[in-house]
Amino acid sequence: MRRLFILGLVSLSSCGDLSVLDNLEPGNELVVVTRNGPTTYYLGADEPAGFDYELVRAFAKAEDMSLRVKVAFTLEEVFETLQRGEAHVAAAGLTQSTERDQLFESTQSYLDQQPVVVYKAGQYKPRSIEDLTDLDIVIMQGSQHAIRLNLLRELNPAVRWRVLETAESSAVLSAINRGEADVALLDSGEFSMQQRLYPRVAKAFELQTTLNTVWYLGSDPRAGEWREKANDFLSAAKSDGTLKRAEQAYFGNVAYASRIESFTFQRAVRTKLPKWQPLIEKVAHEFRLDWRLLAAISYQESHWNPAAKSPTGVRGMMMLTRPTATEMGVTDRLDAEQSLHGGARFLRSLLRRLPNDIDDPDRTWMALAAYNVGMAHLEEARRLTEGNGGDPHLWQDVRQHLPALQDPAIYPQLRHGFARGEEAVTYVDNIRHYFATLQLQDIPNNGVAPPIDLTALTSTANALLRWTPLSL
Repeated sequence: MRRLFILGLVSLSSCGDLSVLDNLEPGNELVVVTRNGPTTYYLGADEPAGFDYELVRAFAKAEDMSLRVKVAFTLEEVFETLQRGEAHVAAAGLTQSTERDQLFESTQSYLDQQPVVVYKAGQYKPRSIEDLTDLDIVIMQGSQHAIRLNLLRELNPAVRWRVLETAESSAVLSAINRGEADVALLDSGEFSMQQRLYPRVAKAFELQTTLNTVWYLGSDPRAGEWREKANDFLSAAKSDGTLKRAEQAYFGNVAYASRIESFTFQRAVRTKLPKWQPLIEKVAHEFRLDWRLLAAISYQESHWNPAAKSPTGVRGMMMLTRPTATEMGVTDRLDAEQSLHGGARFLRSLLRRLPNDIDDPDRTWMALAAYNVGMAHLEEARRLTEGNGGDPHLWQDVRQHLPALQDPAIYPQLRHGFARGEEAVTYVDNIRHYFATLQLQDIPNNGVAPPIDLTALTSTANALLRWTPLSL
């Protein structure tokens, strides 16, 4: 009923949608067209998210404009919306091509990708272009991979493929996972971001081509001027670290987890998590934590086993030591609710103890490292980071120096001595992977139905969605 109500509001608001191009001025509204997906734009637990969304939101803020998002559900629809003058910018993980450049202004590249051929592990693995002969290949509708396959077919007529009527890479990966096709051709970023959801799908090989990911601007006399503004913003985002931080937030934790770990976790999500999720959500709400983060921590600690015990004596769902349990008011470490309370309270205390100028998500990753190795050792790693020219406020920099805490050439000189820094790095990497997997699994439930213009929702609809407007 809620979705029907919202769709009714949208259809009323979208009648006679006039061109927005005349309003491309500071103080007005920047309209962006994108597509629903984990690398582009989706509705998170509390607010919109996505790599492209984060960037274009920052661009709108830099130009003193509010942001309005339109969601397209095919790549063709992205460019049709742009061509009709209903959006200023298309920011949808779009790769640059000669054909697209003939119709629209493109920005400089902000993300380099490669075309990857993927297959289902255990099935035939092609190792080169020649091995694609007579295989059933699938691609997304409207993707530039059709051009590459056409070129391949000119050399080898036995190359054939099918186009799936979707702009979601998850549908392509799902087809491979279910055995409905032999291989697929995807952008490397799309694949690496979502492989955690399809651990049986693996990379066969990369094509030796660099894909430039760009924004496209609408057909307007001033598009060239705003292209320069966008390029200035993207150049600044590269130099000041904004782009790097966004890449790390959405892609940075992908490489640290193996497919076997992903598969094991997926199975636990299906078989174990349903029993504990209500309790985890309850405790997370009490401590103002994302329940998926608490779920990821408790899986890393005990694989959701409240009776877990290590040889060193830590016990329970959150594997608390006896002193920590006592400090956090836990009287029975084997009681799942008490253990979750104790772990959540301990994490909250670590978050409070970190310097105020460390922002999220770095703040959360550093608190998790301190959960594992101790705050004193984390602070020594931060001092090592700063002393070696890194930024002690950024997790990626601190992450590089944590292993030094177990280096015999370094730790004897440290005030707090030896610590298992490498273990702390692995601990945080794993939790980031599990957390991101749980976030990705929520995306289909948080998707938006076409056609939707997000600022057209009334306050009633916003209240129903528990979501704040996109004005910046």
